Amino acid sequence: MSYADQLFVQNCEDIIKSGYWDTDLDVRPRWADTDEPAHTVKKFGVVNRYDLSREFPIQTLRFINFRAAVDEILWIWQKKSNNVHDLGSHIWDAWADETGSIGKAYGYQLAQKHKYREGEMDQVDRVLYDLKHNPASRRIITNIYNHADLHEMHLYPCAYSLTLNVSGNRLNAILNQRSNDFLVANGWNVTQYAVLVHMFARVSGLKPGELVHVIADAHIYDRHVPVVKELITKDQHPAPKLWIDPEITDFYAFTPDSFVLENYVHSGKIGKLPVAE
Repeated sequence: MSYADQLFVQNCEDIIKSGYWDTDLDVRPRWADTDEPAHTVKKFGVVNRYDLSREFPIQTLRFINFRAAVDEILWIWQKKSNNVHDLGSHIWDAWADETGSIGKAYGYQLAQKHKYREGEMDQVDRVLYDLKHNPASRRIITNIYNHADLHEMHLYPCAYSLTLNVSGNRLNAILNQRSNDFLVANGWNVTQYAVLVHMFARVSGLKPGELVHVIADAHIYDRHVPVVKELITKDQHPAPKLWIDPEITDFYAFTPDSFVLENYVHSGKIGKLPVAE
């Protein structure tokens, strides 16, 4: 069975069974249909490890839209865009203004150039440079939680920091996330950053190693708890294989068509969920 499924089920059971309910707090999120507070049950400091050399960590007990997940990670990390008009899906529309901008968030932060001894580079190009020229470095880090620009972001970054580390010929990564809506976003984020590690490894002549996902606040919304309880009983299937176009060695040449999940068997989509904003 998929290891991503096993971890998801374990985490959900732990959150529901022994998590902390914030019902006594004045919370920011509201349910879109009633404007009532959207409370959660949460666990603090959840850490999950995925060995990308063993299997690709996508959930099979539910359908994950792999192509849309890849399209979004390319939008942020490759296009370095903050405009939804450059995105193939509508998942960011709620945070976009009349021009399509989500403010100085996500791709905008990665695109900003900074001065280094080797010259000016943005955060992504700095990663690519170090993986090629300084693979033993312990400083291969990106961070998009820029306090100076938070007031101009339509949504504060959730997954905000990536640390890359090379051990032998394996590329490992730590993804830091301040907040994770476990039902809606956990499987999505793991899929995306697994693809990103594969991308960085491919263009750097390395093999994908471990992805360590560190979540400060792993939560399930109150209205989502029954959905989660049903979901974790669904059938689990073997993890699919990730195929990446072998002709691509340039980070900026990848497209959504460069990636294919082979033999992705899943237990279907979940129904439409109530939205917390």
